[in-house]
Amino acid sequence: MSEPNDRPTVLRITEVGEEILARTCRTAGAEDFGSPELARLIDDMFATMYVADGCGLAANQVDVDLRLFVYDCPDDEGVRHVGHVLNPVVEAQEPGRRLIEDTEGCLSVPGANTQLARPERAVVRGVDQHGEPVVIEGTGYFARCLQHETDHLNGGLYLDRLSARDRKRMLKQTADRRDKVFAQRAAKAAKLAG
Repeated sequence: MSEPNDRPTVLRITEVGEEILARTCRTAGAEDFGSPELARLIDDMFATMYVADGCGLAANQVDVDLRLFVYDCPDDEGVRHVGHVLNPVVEAQEPGRRLIEDTEGCLSVPGANTQLARPERAVVRGVDQHGEPVVIEGTGYFARCLQHETDHLNGGLYLDRLSARDRKRMLKQTADRRDKVFAQRAAKAAKLAG
């Protein structure tokens, strides 16, 4: 973690259409693990996620080309899961797995959300900031978060899973609501800095 006197920095969140969101991120390696820069990035990403009222945030959403995401997300039993993972891989799903349709949105698609079906359970394998292996298992909403954030690091947005018509509708929602969302984020960031 950062030094105790260092306040995290709220970073700019990339938006749909920016190139970094459409490509696979760089795999974290030995040069990243345990570094003060990585610790600082994780702290800054948590601050940015909280200001934006998110439950997960991928590094490419703050314009960093690195396979990393942070999360603070409840599961369907109300258990809060907080952490980070580098180089995440979602385990392959069994054929015939149960899907749950629920509301999904994205901090990089501000103000838009829609119903989207995803598997009810997800297991993600990766490493922590020190390069130690981690396995994260989630159900319900937390499973959705794990899959959504891993998609980001693979160059995908939830919009890519929608029909052309629904995607167009989400982009219209974003255009209509973007300014309001950004004003709310700026107000929260100012409060945090104050």
